Amino acid sequence: MSEPEQDHHLAGETVRRAALGDRVAQRQIYETFGHRALNTIVRIVGLPDAEDVLHDAFIRLFEKLPSFRYESEFSTWMHRLVVNEALQHLRKSGRKVMNTESLPAVVQDTSDQRQYSREDAELMQLALNRIEPDLRRIFELKVLDELSYSQISEIVGIPEGTVGSRLNRARRELQNQLVQLGWGT
Repeated sequence: MSEPEQDHHLAGETVRRAALGDRVAQRQIYETFGHRALNTIVRIVGLPDAEDVLHDAFIRLFEKLPSFRYESEFSTWMHRLVVNEALQHLRKSGRKVMNTESLPAVVQDTSDQRQYSREDAELMQLALNRIEPDLRRIFELKVLDELSYSQISEIVGIPEGTVGSRLNRARRELQNQLVQLGWGT
């Protein structure tokens, strides 16, 4: 089932039931979105803390579920909550730099659909760690999470046009870092 189909299915009765404390509905939400949420959390906080943050994020999600107003896709609302929970964990632990250790061994560039080798992926990881965390976050939301500009705008809290300009800046900075690391030479 695609994400829009998942949203349509969950945006109705399942979310309402889960908001009322229905454990079956809550489990359905967790089973539908838990893996994706965990992947996002691992990229932000790293593997050692990811399970704890995932647990906290879903507790928070179910606490806040009654406030979901159906003004956006459920997955976008949930993703924003998960990202915020992970960022709050970083702040509490005193860490400021988001982690990209979980970057897949093969990363696909959306601009030219080029497949990267494992070595290139390692360079990509190093380069991503060198760009500003806010730019890296937008890049990861677009490229790795495959979210739309509208979804990213809502999650990050900036206009869609700003998402586009920051994504372009992130790609430029990433390319500059890759060149400095010797990629393509």
